[in-house]
Amino acid sequence: MTIPRLVAFDLDDTLAPSKSALDPRMAALLVRLLDVTEVCVISGGQIAQFQMQLIDNLVDVDRAALARLHLMPTCGTQYYRHSDGAWAQIYAQNLTDDEKARALDAVESSARALGYWESETWGPILEDRGSQITFSALGQAAPVASKVAWDPTGAKKNSLREAVQAQLGDLEVRSGGSTSVDITRRGIDKAYGMKRLAELSGVPLDEMLFVGDRLDPDGNDYPVKVLGVQCVAVEGWEDTAALLERLIPELIAAAAATSV
Repeated sequence: MTIPRLVAFDLDDTLAPSKSALDPRMAALLVRLLDVTEVCVISGGQIAQFQMQLIDNLVDVDRAALARLHLMPTCGTQYYRHSDGAWAQIYAQNLTDDEKARALDAVESSARALGYWESETWGPILEDRGSQITFSALGQAAPVASKVAWDPTGAKKNSLREAVQAQLGDLEVRSGGSTSVDITRRGIDKAYGMKRLAELSGVPLDEMLFVGDRLDPDGNDYPVKVLGVQCVAVEGWEDTAALLERLIPELIAAAAATSV
């Protein structure tokens, strides 16, 4: 593996269980990683979800480290940086009212037609995230075990994605988290986010490493792989933690070597 200047991560099922807070072990590893390199988190959730899952759980992290953290909610359609003690939005590729209305109608009608519109849920099934419309089959707050049981193979999400994409030729429809489908503008996906990250951070794509659990062709991490970024596939946060325990010492050694 080439030693990266920036490490980017998906969030759900990569850094933490779906819609859940970071495990203390992972939080500590991320703080250590921020001490030695730039870090980006790019995921389908909105900024409030990043706050709950990620930011609120980074203990003993200083402002200098937070300045090295790049947040890209809604699959990179939004970008936040830490400045003057707060998170500031740098850009947002928001959908128009017409795009939102068509996306909401297409995903609901397709889910109902396929028999995927559930009557017992934990929170709203549909969510307007400004730059992204998200369908969550069991609601945003569903327990992890229920989400896993709903679609263990990903077949439901994939069939729903295909049905919705057939109705929305001008928009991008991607399989998201364990029970979700995300809709953004065409071409505005995680590859777009990573390219903007390269432009705004000054770190070339070939000096980045991306870690994600959905690098398969139907997953929302796949556009990053197609882009040619060095990628590592994981199946859960424990895999990511094991990777970081190997990578952080290598980054420290590389930094020491360049300073000699």
